Amino acid sequence: MRSVGCFICLCVACLVSSADVKSEAVAWRNSQIHSYFINRQRAAVRTNVFTILSRAHADRNVYPSAGVLFVHVLEREYFKGEFPPYPKPGDASNDPITFNTNLMGYPDRPGWLRYIQRTPFSDGVLYGSPTADHVGKATVIEITAYNRRTFETARHNLVINIISADDFPLPYQAEFFIKNMNVEEMLASEILGDFLGAVKNVWQPERLNAINITSALDRGGRVPLPINDLKEGVYVMVGADVPFSSCLKEVETPQNQLRCSQEMEPLISCDKKFKAQFHIDWCKISLVDITKVVSVSKEKPDPGSGVLPDMGEYNPPSDSLKSRDYFSDFLVTLAVPSAVALVLFIILGYIMCCRREGVEKRNMQTPDIQLVHHSSIQKSSKELRNMSKNREISWPLSTLPVFHPVSGEIVPPLHPDNYETTSMPLMQTQTNLQNQTQIPQQQPAGKWYS
Repeated sequence: MRSVGCFICLCVACLVSSADVKSEAVAWRNSQIHSYFINRQRAAVRTNVFTILSRAHADRNVYPSAGVLFVHVLEREYFKGEFPPYPKPGDASNDPITFNTNLMGYPDRPGWLRYIQRTPFSDGVLYGSPTADHVGKATVIEITAYNRRTFETARHNLVINIISADDFPLPYQAEFFIKNMNVEEMLASEILGDFLGAVKNVWQPERLNAINITSALDRGGRVPLPINDLKEGVYVMVGADVPFSSCLKEVETPQNQLRCSQEMEPLISCDKKFKAQFHIDWCKISLVDITKVVSVSKEKPDPGSGVLPDMGEYNPPSDSLKSRDYFSDFLVTLAVPSAVALVLFIILGYIMCCRREGVEKRNMQTPDIQLVHHSSIQKSSKELRNMSKNREISWPLSTLPVFHPVSGEIVPPLHPDNYETTSMPLMQTQTNLQNQTQIPQQQPAGKWYS
């Protein structure tokens, strides 16, 4: 009994001592953490530099339905607590914050999910319409917030659990194009609720859901000019469980189709119910009844097991390559074209040099009467040239005798005695000038006289 009592006392003492050790360790750790925060705060006061101590956040889960519009707003106010406050106390914290969203493990988002943030001072929005193929699959979206003032980041995870809808898809679907709205304005719950209310008044369905929202820029639209508060435009698809109303079917009438082809506004009786807040382009509305759409079954290819069939071992080529004779390649590449060029050169030389007719052969083949005419014309032309040399005409001013600047003597013209006067102009303009100096006539073997 004494041994048992001693053992019990020893165990109690050990527990008490371990509890004391644990309490001392906790107190020491708390004191260290407290001193760490105090030191960080003192350092921050001295240097005006803040460092985020990351905090663990649980993943946020959302449960959208397949075939229904999903909208998730990334609020800047929610992420401001992740970043340090302004250095000066009392200043409003309005840091520019941008977001980056991607599927976990991938660089981009899923194909059905889109993201938009107009400015760093506005909230970001994730929106899209999941399909039935994504039902039961958890989609984890990594959301990274960037503080553009301090260049710090904070990361959260958004887990999207897509559930199936009982009435998916709705049989009657209509897509409207709203000209005076941007996509981020239409995604606001108040604006979207007003639009669905206007559609419900026109359509009168029992169940009405927004299926998808798409910016006009994603459909190939142009960016509007920054004048007159122009908007990009947005496509809104809604679905209902009842057939289309008579007002919506007015777009398909021949008169309105003709007006749309002429770029004129169609006449829609229920347009006034939207006109106060939404400017709808009725020419771009589309009405789809999926109960009448013929479904085309596409056979999916069999992916197979992914294992290649056994083709035997791979035999690489040997390291020692056989020598190759390039003489035949040389003959085909250089010798044959050179021989052809030489033959062509010989033929061309024979035609140009050895086949010339000459003057004698030309005269022999020319009729005698043609040679006589040619000879007479040649003799007449030669006689006229000889006669033109002896005609008396006034010399050009450039050939008049001039006085020597030193001796004062008359210097004869520069042209020789046998100067050919046929090159002189027939009409001499200098003969009409006043005080025209008489030019001495040229003598056959005489001197120049003044």
